[in-house]
Amino acid sequence: MNGRPAFAGRFFYWCARIFPCRARAAVACLGLNEGLGRLVFLRHPEVRCRLACRTRFERHFSPLFRRTHNMRAIEITEFGAPEVLVLGERPMPVPAKGEVLIKVAASGVNRPDVFQRKGQYPVPQGASDIPGLEVAGEIVGGDLSEGRNPFGLKLGDRVCALLQGGGYAEFATAPLQQCLPIPANLSEVEAASLPETFFTVWSNVFDRAQLGSGEGGPHETLLVQGGSSGIGVTAIQIASALGFRVFATAGSDEKCSACEKLGADHAINYKTGDFVETVKALTNGRGVDVILDMVAGDYIRRELTALADGGRIALIALLGGALAEINLSEVLRRRLTLTGSTLRPRSVEFKAKVAAQLHERVWPLLEAGKIKPVVYRVFPAAEAAMAHQVMESSEHIGKLVLSW
Repeated sequence: MNGRPAFAGRFFYWCARIFPCRARAAVACLGLNEGLGRLVFLRHPEVRCRLACRTRFERHFSPLFRRTHNMRAIEITEFGAPEVLVLGERPMPVPAKGEVLIKVAASGVNRPDVFQRKGQYPVPQGASDIPGLEVAGEIVGGDLSEGRNPFGLKLGDRVCALLQGGGYAEFATAPLQQCLPIPANLSEVEAASLPETFFTVWSNVFDRAQLGSGEGGPHETLLVQGGSSGIGVTAIQIASALGFRVFATAGSDEKCSACEKLGADHAINYKTGDFVETVKALTNGRGVDVILDMVAGDYIRRELTALADGGRIALIALLGGALAEINLSEVLRRRLTLTGSTLRPRSVEFKAKVAAQLHERVWPLLEAGKIKPVVYRVFPAAEAAMAHQVMESSEHIGKLVLSW
C-alpha cells in the first residue's frame, strides 16, 4: 500500500485542527479512510471533496461526487399553481454546527408547502427556499456532538427530521436535536410522514391546550376538525392511544369512516351534520374540552359553543379565514381559552423539547404498532406538482409523500 491514504489522513487531521466544524463535517460525510479512495481536492470554507477512484461508497452516494457537487431538488420557479414546481439542481447544503446532513429517501408533503408555493407563507430568515418541512433518510455527515445528541444518533442511522425548509431534495440539513430515530418497523416513506404532523399535534394539543390537565380532569375529550387530514389522523391516533375520547369532523361519509377506524369515537360529516349539536349530545350536553382547529373563520364562534366550561381551542391554520366574530362575554363567563401557534419559526430549543416528549411518549406507541403512519399516496419526487394537486383537491386521507 502506498503512502497516499496516510497523507490524506494527516491532511484531514490538520484541517480539523484549523477548521474543526467544517472539516469534521466533510470527514463524516465522506467516511474517508484507507481503502475508500484517494483524496485529491479539498477547499475551505465549503470543504468540498472529490475522490479520484470510484468506490462502493461513491456509487452509493453518487450525487455527492458530481463535478458541480449539486443535488436534485424541487424548485419553486415562481409563485403560482402546482406546475411551478420543477425538478432542478441546487448546491448541496453544508451542515452548520449542531446540524447533520441527511441523504433523503422520502419527503413529506404538507399544507404549508402549498402556501409557500403560492407566495402566502414567507420563508423564515436563514432557511432554504426549497419547500419541504420533513424528511426521512440516513445521516451521512455533520455534527454528532454528544451534548446535542439526545438520542445517541450516529453516522448511518435512519432518521426522520423536522426542517425549516429544504426537504424536497436529495440531501437536507437538520438540527440534530430535531432528528428522531426511525422505528425498526417503519419504512423511510412511512417515517417521512411523521415529523411535521406529530410535532404540531403534540405541541398544540398536549403542550398548549393541555389535554388531560384542564378542568375536565384526566378523562377530557378532544374534537379534531379535519380528521382525515395529515394533522387529523395524527391527532386522532395519538389522543386515542393515550386513552382520551376523540371526536372528529370530515367532508364525506368515507372519510368519517376512516376517522372512526383510526380511533375516533364518532366522526361528523360537516356537510350534512352539525358538529356543535352532535358533540353536545355525545357528551350529555357538557361539550368537549379541547378543539384542534385548522379552519378558523366562522367556525370559531360555533366552536366556543361546543366547548365545555374551561375548554380550550388550539388554532393551527386559517383555511376558513383569518377574521372571526365572537361573544367575549361567553369567554369570560365560561373560562374559555383561544390559543394558537405556528411551528416553523419556533426555535431549535423549543422543537428539541417537543422531540424529547415525542420520543418518550409517542415513539413507543409507534414501535408497538398502536399508532401507524397513514400514507395515502407516494409520488416520485419529480411529480411534486401532482402531489400538490392532490393536496389541494382534499381527496386524500392521511399524508402524501415524495420518494427519492
